[in-house]
Amino acid sequence: MESFDALVVGAGPTGLACGIELQQRGLKCVLIEKGCVVNSLYHYPTNMTFFTTPELLEIGNLPMTSLNEKPNRTEALKYYRRVAGHFHLDIRQYERVEEIGGHDMAFQIPTIDRLGGRRLYSARKVVLATGYYDVPNLLHIPGEDLPKVIHYYKEAHPYYNHDVAVIGAKNSAAIAALELFWTGARVTLIHRGPGIASHVKYWIKPNIENRIKCGEIKAYFHSTVAEIGMDTIRILTPTGEVTLPNDFVFAMTGYQPDWKFLNSAGITLEPNTRRPSTNPETLESERTGVYLAGVIVAGMHTNEIFIENGRFHGELIAKAIRNKLS
Repeated sequence: MESFDALVVGAGPTGLACGIELQQRGLKCVLIEKGCVVNSLYHYPTNMTFFTTPELLEIGNLPMTSLNEKPNRTEALKYYRRVAGHFHLDIRQYERVEEIGGHDMAFQIPTIDRLGGRRLYSARKVVLATGYYDVPNLLHIPGEDLPKVIHYYKEAHPYYNHDVAVIGAKNSAAIAALELFWTGARVTLIHRGPGIASHVKYWIKPNIENRIKCGEIKAYFHSTVAEIGMDTIRILTPTGEVTLPNDFVFAMTGYQPDWKFLNSAGITLEPNTRRPSTNPETLESERTGVYLAGVIVAGMHTNEIFIENGRFHGELIAKAIRNKLS
């Protein structure tokens, strides 16, 4: 069994920032990541551009460069790989934490790797930086479990000349619908609300609204999907039920943290907001010795915390742990 001063669950930008800050304070730290480094960013759309500037994505005071004003996904992945290598962070990829056992100063953390191998770690403190991209919001309708239903949009090419439905009207849905249309898919957008969400990026919103207005993308607003068939999709609209031919469905209905894992780790959540109870000065949770970092601190209000401000949680937590272990 390996022993550490601190174990960080998650190696996204916030987890990396925590690892850097802990390491720079002389603490022995390991990061356990169920996927690859910055796994959530890897699953972003291939051609995604961030709605921010490079310096706001920086961690560890390591400069980030970009060919354009706003960095893209490829540049971000390259940057965070460079960060991990520069600081020689101990990251165990494709390894899943099964539970947070033990207690403060003597946590026992069993894991399982991609080959089924089991390991057991000992840590004096634990940091949960697990993000919010783990579990898609489900529709709970017949056919949602069909292989043709996709919750994570990557790129449009495989769907050329197919009938594709996009469910949702926020940024991810709008971008998916446009890219699919540009690539030659026959796109139908379905949303329970009155139109494209008001906060969709300013260079995306008028574009998709114009495609809808001229009929290039068919849209059903104030509508819901009732059933997904093998080669159809059934929609409930204000004017009645509609059945359309369909090859693929992109359910861009949002994501949420792994609440089940958080609960099993002893983190209780406020029922309405799903916000966990933390000490605002240290981000220590109500389970002594377990700290929360990144977007999970905000519960359902994921628009409050992004990479830009979540990256500062590492310094706050590392200072608190260093003081406790002094």
